Amino acid sequence: MKVGVVGAGSIGLLFAAYLSRRFNVTVYTRTEAQASEINKFGILLKNSGRTISFVTALPFSEWQGMEDLSIITVKQYQLDDIIGRILQMPAEPENLLFLQNGMGHLEKLQSLAVPNLFVGTIEHGALRENSYTVSHNGFGVTNIAVFRGDSNQLFRFISSAPEEFPFVFKERYEDMLLNKLIANAVINPLTAILKVENGDLIENPYYLKVLDSLFTEIAAVLELDNAQSDLERVINICRTTAENRSSMLKDLEANRLTEIDAILGYILAKANKQDRKVPLLESLYYIIKGKENGGREVVK
Repeated sequence: MKVGVVGAGSIGLLFAAYLSRRFNVTVYTRTEAQASEINKFGILLKNSGRTISFVTALPFSEWQGMEDLSIITVKQYQLDDIIGRILQMPAEPENLLFLQNGMGHLEKLQSLAVPNLFVGTIEHGALRENSYTVSHNGFGVTNIAVFRGDSNQLFRFISSAPEEFPFVFKERYEDMLLNKLIANAVINPLTAILKVENGDLIENPYYLKVLDSLFTEIAAVLELDNAQSDLERVINICRTTAENRSSMLKDLEANRLTEIDAILGYILAKANKQDRKVPLLESLYYIIKGKENGGREVVK
């Protein structure tokens, strides 16, 4: 089975390294320089040890979507370029798996005529150290569900994936993405602003009060049916990933754009439609936006 991995950030490198153990993998990079280095050195994966995976790397401009499954690992704010590329292809791909945070990308996917569209959420922690090295510092699973189309190719992929890098099929993509959105909306902005690891949010009683207040606003906007259970799940994620640094924190530290628009921005838009006041959520959103690129307007 041929698998394309579009994007060679931390998640793209992580997926390409593990999936190359069972599949014929091609990774598509933003620059020709990164593709050249991956082809020369392979992908160095650091977990409990070190392994090198040799894959084919090509610049994104050469992606035609001809693999049996293409996995889109770029950040949500980079999706417009991906979707524009797909719409310009002579023949649209058959099977695409999108792995983005938030839920704002669902509307974008409606524009695609791709027969089989899948979406997923990632529980792994990863850090890209250079153009071809990735550190796997948080083990979990990848949840995937059908957004539209036939699940046969998805099950074929899941059944062949490496056991040490598991994929879990979910019946309802809405529930899967909502659960991830709630966790991201609480944990990511708080850890990014406070510059702390996930576990600090529940170990520090004052941070925990802020976490609870933020969750209360989010639960009201999303009209959660079982808010207490959802809160306990968020707290448990903080506990089980206590030493993890959130992706939003790492993005700010690296002076990159964050996915705040796809996460808090999505919830804030819903709150505005409901004419609901969410002062804490709104404040955190603007603080993160202010930290991006020193508060200057950026072109996405």
